Amino acid sequence: MTIDASTALMNHLLAALPDDEFQRWLPLLEPVELTQNRVLYEVGQTPSYAYFPTTAMVALVIPLENCASTEVALVGNDGVVGVSVFMGGGCAPDCAVVLSAGLGLRLSAAALNEAFNRNRKVTREMLGYTQALIAQMSQTIVCNRHHSLFERLCRFILLSLDRLQSNELVMTQELIAQILGVRRKGVTNAALKLQAAGLIRYFRGRIKVIDRPGLARQSCECYAVVRNEYERLMPDLMLGSSAVNRRPRHACLVSAQC
Repeated sequence: MTIDASTALMNHLLAALPDDEFQRWLPLLEPVELTQNRVLYEVGQTPSYAYFPTTAMVALVIPLENCASTEVALVGNDGVVGVSVFMGGGCAPDCAVVLSAGLGLRLSAAALNEAFNRNRKVTREMLGYTQALIAQMSQTIVCNRHHSLFERLCRFILLSLDRLQSNELVMTQELIAQILGVRRKGVTNAALKLQAAGLIRYFRGRIKVIDRPGLARQSCECYAVVRNEYERLMPDLMLGSSAVNRRPRHACLVSAQC
């Protein structure tokens, strides 16, 4: 089943593809429902598909032998889950878990590898995104080591909402605590502090951001570092409200199919 172009355009990495490649990918992309806590691949596995979230968000986590795990990166409509598919390493160094339920598109590893090796523009887009993802991973490691839970929670909320294009995060405090590798009580206290400051409104399983600029001011520098690096490396990729517009040529493709 060929998906509608407007669906593919919801993922900004797909929207940044050259026109000819975008059209080539459309019949190869498969819609997929991404339910919360679904594991897309485990550490050491060779992914059969790369996933391009449209309304869902996925966490890349490193699990430990004691069953604990820590988030190292977030992927939503900004990019792709499964960079090991085209980076040549084969086995994934992390575990990909759906944090926020929604929809996505998947492309077979074989099809993505073929495009990566054939088209230099695709190669540049994918490598640029991968470098931005590595920057996010590196900054997250630094953040986990040096910054307070309060600051880390601010960073996590902001990065999440950038990748969901929303002001509301549907996620329990227990799940957030698991991802951040901390106790739930610490997340609760930090969330209550943010709510008392008028920055968020928390209700069962939902965090709604009321003052996004204020939340950014409370975050450590890690959020701005990650965001700036994405915008530097991926100028054609929309990320949050201040990023560049999608290139108009794809808007024409949508109009032609409506």
